[in-house]
Amino acid sequence: MFEVTQQPQPALAGAMQSSQLLIIDLLRHAVRRHPQQQIVSRRLEGDIHRYSYADCYGRSCQLAHALTKLGVQPGERVATLAWNTYRHLELYYAVAGIGAVLHTVNPRLFADQIRWILDDAEADWLFVDISFVGLLAEFADHLQSVKGIVMLCDNDYMPHDELAPIKLPIMTYEQLLAEQPQQYPWPIVHEDSAALLCYTSGTTGNPKGVLSSQRAMVLHAQATASKELLALDGDTVLLPVVAMYHAGAWGAPYAAPLAGCKLVLPGNGMSGAALQELIASEGVTVGLAVPTIWLTLHSYAQQQQCSLAPLQRVCVGGAASPLGLVKTYAEQYQIYWQPIWGMTETGPLACSAPPEPWLLALPAEQRYAIQTTAGRACFGVDMQIVDANGQALAHDGVSSGELRVRGPWIANSYYRRSDPDTFADGWLATGDIAVIDARGYMKVVDRKKDVIKSGGEWISSLEIENICSQHPAVHESCVFGVKHPKWDERPLLLIVAKPGKTIDSADIQQFLSDKIAKWWMPDAIVLVDSLPHTGTGKLIKNELRKQYENYLMENPS
Repeated sequence: MFEVTQQPQPALAGAMQSSQLLIIDLLRHAVRRHPQQQIVSRRLEGDIHRYSYADCYGRSCQLAHALTKLGVQPGERVATLAWNTYRHLELYYAVAGIGAVLHTVNPRLFADQIRWILDDAEADWLFVDISFVGLLAEFADHLQSVKGIVMLCDNDYMPHDELAPIKLPIMTYEQLLAEQPQQYPWPIVHEDSAALLCYTSGTTGNPKGVLSSQRAMVLHAQATASKELLALDGDTVLLPVVAMYHAGAWGAPYAAPLAGCKLVLPGNGMSGAALQELIASEGVTVGLAVPTIWLTLHSYAQQQQCSLAPLQRVCVGGAASPLGLVKTYAEQYQIYWQPIWGMTETGPLACSAPPEPWLLALPAEQRYAIQTTAGRACFGVDMQIVDANGQALAHDGVSSGELRVRGPWIANSYYRRSDPDTFADGWLATGDIAVIDARGYMKVVDRKKDVIKSGGEWISSLEIENICSQHPAVHESCVFGVKHPKWDERPLLLIVAKPGKTIDSADIQQFLSDKIAKWWMPDAIVLVDSLPHTGTGKLIKNELRKQYENYLMENPS
């Protein structure tokens, strides 16, 4: 099923004890060192739930007993359709702890896509938040391998009427845990055993599964907590807004217990009001989310004229960091915008630009320039850029090529799929076009599929979007290539204005005129009410390309 590379053998073996790197030990470590540290969740039931790492461990043991009684075997997939809550966190540990595989599924996909993913993974059990019961009803009776469904609630909140037509056995989570022992004899599984299955959030074709091992996730957790990535410790109050169904919430469920953070889980409360309330009431110091979330939070704070204190850092990935937002968070809120980069295939985190003293001492414009990169690779991750022939290019900050990465938590294949072009020569080809400077700072200049090829030259859509983000009336922008009778492709710019602001194309052209090369100037600028996003906050450019592909042919200047 997977391509296996031959492992090197030691010339002389070290005389060390043999122990396995296991996910359950991250939570056991939290219980030993930080037993009373809090995990706070906004529940789907509407209230705020709080308990300790020690409580989380006891309930994870109860869940492990319950899963064992359900007949879940090592290697079997246990799927979730769930938000960021304490119950989902318990699944992260109990499922891996018994040697099974947690399979997180994006509930923002269409029902047919979810059904396809569950069938592809051959999931055995499905755990579902009550907010997704309507979605569940669309596909539950068409699943090929799922044996039963567990609703993540107690009997008082069980949506019996909506679940009645579903033929599969259904029970409640709290019913499942009731009267189970709060200790469990965790098996010592091999550290290379599969533990977490996440599917890519690609917007074309069927998603691809990325199957991470116990070892990979423990090493990733250590890197994530380190100062080279998220710099977490016992004083950190961490709010992962990025969903636990998407790339493992960027490793937060594993790194937070390791570091002893207070963990604040937002449930389905993604609005500016809901996030600001949690930040203020729980003392959040570090948040994890895509730029769209931080744009939403800023808009709310502006409208309500409220503070974002005590937030100190926002760690931002999933899309390029717009310079306008970097400046806004620094100058209006004194919050450090920390870029991170990764993919589902990379664990997911691979590099970051944390607030190091020398960086904070730089003049603002120099610091902002670094904060709009993706940062530097952490220990364990190697990066290179290559040309169309696969030849490595210089890390000079100028040469651009496809970014390739490798390391102990980087995928070497997709689940049950062969993709030799993506996994070649021991590297993962990311599909990002990037530059790397002499200090190791990497900047994605575009996706390979999004680069605009105009007259044989490349135009970076991300660079134009980044500049547009600095215009005081621009809420959001999107640039992509469309057909042109002479130049093959030319850039089209879509603009969403901020609430209460008026904007016209001439104003945007004037704003861009001294900031980009003349031949980069979009051939047309279209004002729109909104832009489409994926469930993880990324712009859906392929839909826009289809919608506007003939725009310049039909509207010649």
